[in-house]
Amino acid sequence: MRRRNLVVLEPGRVELVEEDLPPVPEGGLLLQTVMTGLSAGTELTYVKGDHPGLQAALDPELALFLPSDGSRYPVRRLGYMEVARVAEARTPAFAVGDLVAAAYGHATAHVLDPLHEHVVPLPADLDPLLGVYVAHLGPICANGLLHAAADTVRPVTSLGQGVGGRRVLVTGGGLVGLLIALFAAEQGADEVAVVEADPRRRAVARALGFWALGADDDPALTVKTRWRHGPRDHGADVVFQCRGRPHALATALRAVRPQGTVVDLAFYTDGADAVRLGEEFHHNGLSLRSAQIGRVPRGLASDWDRRRLSAETVRLLRARGADIRRHLVTDVVDLAQAPALLADVAARRRHVLSAVFTVDAPSG
Repeated sequence: MRRRNLVVLEPGRVELVEEDLPPVPEGGLLLQTVMTGLSAGTELTYVKGDHPGLQAALDPELALFLPSDGSRYPVRRLGYMEVARVAEARTPAFAVGDLVAAAYGHATAHVLDPLHEHVVPLPADLDPLLGVYVAHLGPICANGLLHAAADTVRPVTSLGQGVGGRRVLVTGGGLVGLLIALFAAEQGADEVAVVEADPRRRAVARALGFWALGADDDPALTVKTRWRHGPRDHGADVVFQCRGRPHALATALRAVRPQGTVVDLAFYTDGADAVRLGEEFHHNGLSLRSAQIGRVPRGLASDWDRRRLSAETVRLLRARGADIRRHLVTDVVDLAQAPALLADVAARRRHVLSAVFTVDAPSG
């Protein structure tokens, strides 16, 4: 069995490469990809060559990035937003023909071990295109809300415990930021604002029903003027920082109310010189929490596993799927066009909020 796999051979060079697949082991699945979504922020760092993991490798035991002893190219696993159909099942847990969400990269097929890889059966009433968010990207966003809830109350029984009835700011109006905003609104936030420099993305935020602010005119001052809690207490109850730029983090820290929390989901490829930790962060007693999908808040892993975060994603997609399809999915193209699309986006010749690559037929 062979497949086509999207590979970054070197910075700026992306190709679809033919590869052999291993045999399907006992208990395993053979998946034929139907659709695969682009996570532009992360994937373009490999295309441009500025991903931190290209110069250093994470030691999983020590949780330390240590210098790498060689080139990290080619990058053979790119992406984590796949919808696939089960073509062969060597376990009764899944049936041939099942439609599932998984996270294995932009490849036309994949041999998956359900005991060690996250795979989610997709409900029949869900648009398969929206399924690209179920296995990984949606849980990333849900985990952000989970961190906000854990910072507010224990035990955490609902994602809404961190945002319900509260004023929520999202810095960064990309795909993650807008999905976080939708999650917060659906979980009962009193008001949701999005700070975004790009006017096209601000327009999307407004179309989704959010208060949209530009990044240039001190949005923190605007937020703290609108959101007053009491004397010397102004600003967002919680901020979700979703843009990997230090000035966005600086804005988040300036805009949150005293003793508030910034939940950071951004991926920083450079330093953070613009984050002035001696100012609001110090004087207002703020908390900064990093929320990444590899870790839920301490003590919550037994109740809030990846399966539950995927289930919360399906709930959001059922509630707001039409809006997500209309406003967030900007490009649907064949996988054969993926190398050209990535090159155009990396060179800023094309604006993509969320792209989905389709696979027409199985590889033989």
